[in-house]
Amino acid sequence: MRILGIDPGTINSGYGVVDADEEIRMVDFGVVSFSPRTSKEERLHSLYCRLTEIIARYRPDELAIEEPFVGLNARSAFAIGTAQAIAILAGASQQLPIYYYSPAQVKQQVTGYGRSDKQQIQEMVRIQLGLSQSPEPSDAADALAVAICHIQQSYLNRWLTNKG
Repeated sequence: MRILGIDPGTINSGYGVVDADEEIRMVDFGVVSFSPRTSKEERLHSLYCRLTEIIARYRPDELAIEEPFVGLNARSAFAIGTAQAIAILAGASQQLPIYYYSPAQVKQQVTGYGRSDKQQIQEMVRIQLGLSQSPEPSDAADALAVAICHIQQSYLNRWLTNKG
């Protein structure tokens, strides 16, 4: 099973591709970045095009997307939600099953603590994927964490289904 994890954003969107067979293995990761001076419409169109290219290149079986954290800044949450919608559109246009995880769910699954900081997430992603160094930047590490979270949740769901 190949998972594409996405940490959406309108300036920086992280992506991480992870394979899960006998063990979890990192395939690729990176960040799609834009200048804040580029118009929102152009950034969103370019994000859609880049995500479509990434999907075509890596052919994931499923897409896992981090949901926006609303917090106190509604404007920021709205912008991230717009980028999330673009990621959903890119996945849906390729008929990919799409799964959604809150930041707290991702942190809990990957680190065992729902309020982990960026360094803790990066280090646990490094350990779980057997990498020699922590993935940088943090947007890419977050996307890998989303993919790992989905894999672990899928394993748990299958286990629970087989138990019942």
